[in-house]
Amino acid sequence: MSDGLKRRIGLGLLTAYGVGVMVGAGIYVLVGAVVAEAGIWSPLAFVIAGLIAAPTAFSYAEFSTRLPEAAGEAAFVAQGFKAQWLGILVGLAIVAAGSVSAAAVLRGGAGYLISIVDLPFDWVVIGLGAVLTLIAVLGVLESLSVAAVFTAVELIGLGLVIWAGAGAEPTPDFNLPADPVWSGIGAGAVLAFFAFIGFEDIVNMAEEVDNPTRTMPRAILLSLGITSLVYALVAIAAVRAVPLADLAASEKPLVLVWQANTDGSVVVLSAIAVAAALNGVLAQIVMVSRVLFGLGRRTRFLAIFHHAGSRFGTPVLASVLIGIAVVAGALLLPLATLAEATSTILLGVFVLVNLALILLKRRVPDASFRVPTVVPVLGLLGSLAALAVTLEPWV
Repeated sequence: MSDGLKRRIGLGLLTAYGVGVMVGAGIYVLVGAVVAEAGIWSPLAFVIAGLIAAPTAFSYAEFSTRLPEAAGEAAFVAQGFKAQWLGILVGLAIVAAGSVSAAAVLRGGAGYLISIVDLPFDWVVIGLGAVLTLIAVLGVLESLSVAAVFTAVELIGLGLVIWAGAGAEPTPDFNLPADPVWSGIGAGAVLAFFAFIGFEDIVNMAEEVDNPTRTMPRAILLSLGITSLVYALVAIAAVRAVPLADLAASEKPLVLVWQANTDGSVVVLSAIAVAAALNGVLAQIVMVSRVLFGLGRRTRFLAIFHHAGSRFGTPVLASVLIGIAVVAGALLLPLATLAEATSTILLGVFVLVNLALILLKRRVPDASFRVPTVVPVLGLLGSLAALAVTLEPWV
């Protein structure tokens, strides 16, 4: 066993990882849920979600050059607040959010797969979860190489969806849009925010990245920019081509967009959606296991996870534990519940990370990559506003 991870990742693979985990984290399965809240204004909900994420992404980019290590958020918050216990709490929150997010995506991917292959849902979830966990154990370069292939496949699929939606006959909903209902758009934006989860995962790969202070900020910002553009185009294609009621009721909304303008088999698009889901699950298992690895350095209660297998150079025990948790969540909880829980946890973390950067910039202004103080302030306000929307039904 070893206490160190191997630095094997460059900008290309890290950016592909970021894009893959974001695209795999919801767009294939979440469009219908967003439409149910925001209606024809769903593209605006995705834009708002991206705007909420953007300042926080810049905050993460600066922090990643200050503290390039696994369990990034835990290190950021502990350093900013000078409170080790708070950092550990945040790290555990990231473990929970990543596991729940992966469970949501695994559940959605299994749904697409059983639509084209007649297999029992539970066994599909278990089988896919076991294979992805094994890949995560075998090595980070192997994991991210597989993820890069999945990313290319899923982006091709989204390109086909955009093409199909752009060429379809516009629906009456699209030609005569209803007036915006801002409460619904806000609720849709909170759900859409789930589809942007992933840029924060990049920081947890810092100990396996070549030249992290240069590579990390670029990968974070490139990933968010690419994903935001793709999401906007997909959301417009969806509400243009398919009646809102049909989108809102579907667990496979992008298949409906594909069918609106093609005579092709839905098997191809469903298979691409499965690849997208597998990508998201694999990326989350890889990320969360690194968070547990980093937390093991910070507290003796989790020290058992601060070990990398000598053969593969990966945190084996952490990867297996997270894989089991992901499968259990996918089997036991519905998609909307998983997505809302993930968004709520991460928004709370984003509040703390932005505030930690504000405090740290006051004490130590210099960093190799710096953003103006107004950036974490905007990230703090946006995350607080979105968190208030998610908590409104409970207060």
